[in-house]
Amino acid sequence: MQKNPYGQTYKGENHTFRMFKDEGDDLGSVPWNQKIFQNDTSHKCPTYVTQTPPCQGSCPSGHNIRGWLDIVRGMEKPPGDMSWQEYAFRRTTDANPFPSIMGRVCPAPCEDGCNRNEVEDTVGINAVEQYIGDNAKEEGYQFEVNAKDTGKKVAIIGGGCGGLAAALQLRKQGHSVTVFEKYDQLGGMMMYGIPDYRVPRDVLKYEIDRILATGIETKMNTKVGVDVTIEELEKDYDAVLFAIGAMSGRSLPVPGGDAANCVSGVAFLEAYNQGRLQHITGKVICIGGGDTSIDVVSVARRLGNITNIPEKDRPENIIFNDTAHDVVDTSKRLGADVLLTTRSTVENMPAAQEEIDDANREGVEIQGQLQPVEVVTDADGRATALRMIRLEEDGNTPIEGSEFDIECELIVAAIGQGVDAEGIDDSFFNDKGFIDADRNYQIPSKEGFFVCGDVIRPHLLTTAIGQAGIVAESIGDYLSGTSQHARPKVDVHYFDLMEKLQEWDLSPSDDYDSTGTPGEGTDTADYAVHNYEDRSFASIIPHSELFLGHFDHEDRNQRNHKLVNVDNVLGNFDERLIGYSEEEVQKEADRCMSCGLCFECDNCVMYCPQDAVFKVKKDKATLGRYVDTDYDKCIGCHICADVCPTGYIQMGLGSD
Repeated sequence: MQKNPYGQTYKGENHTFRMFKDEGDDLGSVPWNQKIFQNDTSHKCPTYVTQTPPCQGSCPSGHNIRGWLDIVRGMEKPPGDMSWQEYAFRRTTDANPFPSIMGRVCPAPCEDGCNRNEVEDTVGINAVEQYIGDNAKEEGYQFEVNAKDTGKKVAIIGGGCGGLAAALQLRKQGHSVTVFEKYDQLGGMMMYGIPDYRVPRDVLKYEIDRILATGIETKMNTKVGVDVTIEELEKDYDAVLFAIGAMSGRSLPVPGGDAANCVSGVAFLEAYNQGRLQHITGKVICIGGGDTSIDVVSVARRLGNITNIPEKDRPENIIFNDTAHDVVDTSKRLGADVLLTTRSTVENMPAAQEEIDDANREGVEIQGQLQPVEVVTDADGRATALRMIRLEEDGNTPIEGSEFDIECELIVAAIGQGVDAEGIDDSFFNDKGFIDADRNYQIPSKEGFFVCGDVIRPHLLTTAIGQAGIVAESIGDYLSGTSQHARPKVDVHYFDLMEKLQEWDLSPSDDYDSTGTPGEGTDTADYAVHNYEDRSFASIIPHSELFLGHFDHEDRNQRNHKLVNVDNVLGNFDERLIGYSEEEVQKEADRCMSCGLCFECDNCVMYCPQDAVFKVKKDKATLGRYVDTDYDKCIGCHICADVCPTGYIQMGLGSD
């Protein structure tokens, strides 16, 4: 196998050729603006071009979303007797080993980018992903590691989604991997930062165990920098990956913000997810606006309020002192009074709209355009109220004289996160407490050290997973002594036509004819996939390149929810999402427009006036090579390109 300049592998020589050279390649060619059209013909011919769809371009983990949607809908067939469900699982987990979890909690930026929005509504991408993951759990699918042992050892600091995703990819390369985790359970923010009714713990455990089953060693309750030093890791391992999550919350930066009953959002959720925090006391105010703040107030509403409790059972003491509530006491709880405040308008809160709607329905009060200015405390240093000031709609300009106090028993600040770097050399961190990285996720000036996830900059879980895939490639290059290759402009998991042809025993011949490698392309030789071009690494196809008129209006098949409201929220920790059935998932996947790749609609065959476009014979056809062109018949009328719904056919400049 060889690599192109962007690190993509291919077998032997490059087997894709154009029939003709572009204008300008031949010095005797007439300039294109003088000789494109002549009567009813043009000097252009159809070229089959794959591009990255915007769903994938919008996905921080670079999922081949179009690929697994095509499998679910039955367009791309699995090899041999493999079921489509398993084939979809294999394709999905090339990028993301947590399809069940991401299908539930990812805010789905892929759906924001979906070209289907130009027709009626996005494809339910994360709902399809949830089905793929849940079915894999039901069927017991496992990961396959076929690589030979390289003898190289990698230490990963942090067992969250980024660290575990990188560990899996490194095991697939044949390296030995040890994950160092300071907690007694793996999962990072998935385990300790997201409530169990959003991330069912049996599902999370299964997806983690499936990764560990590939032969990954773990060292739990081991804090790097305290229980083991960086110097020891550097001595014992060939490479070290920092995958530390941002599990330290920021305190409220106002006078009194260090009051005993002012806690961070991540500390609040950690205490709940560890099973220690069973109820709250009095009114709770959460300052934030993002997804963490929504989780805080939603958990508080479910936990409920207990009055007249002993000092040791106050929520802040449970959170800070690593103690636990008596479960018996929770029988006395009542509905909690919970307020969420944000600097922006409520309409512009960064949290997912679906989560905001759920919080409203569950009885959470949300107020926008408010900024804390002071925590009012009593003689014992406990907060008794939070002083707020109203803001203009810009979320930045205070309105003079608008201060007011809100009485409360607990203040939760969900305003940002930091990294617990205890015991680790400051030279690894920048002045903001995070670690800088290059495009290959190496740590500058620290040979053998790499980084991914929230320790670079807190973001989405899927962002950490995407970085994990890239850093695993970088570590692999480093361990093999290979130079780090440049990352492509569009850095995602691509559809690989050559790999697909090989899967179906349709690979081009390695034997060239007596003339050797041709100077120009060909449309007949067995050693070439002619008039095909892969631009996935360089371009994302916009809706303007599609033939949207082909697509009928099809309502989205919304994933069902168990609705929770003010009447049943107390103590309701049931999962809210109801996954698709097999019929529903295939129906929803069928709404995908396969942007940038042929989906076998036959438009080009039907509308070609010269019968130049034809279907490839069944024994030679596969995804991406469903149609072909007879260039002896083609007159360059470009009708095939005009009626191609997916933008897969583009007119390339031809010859005289």
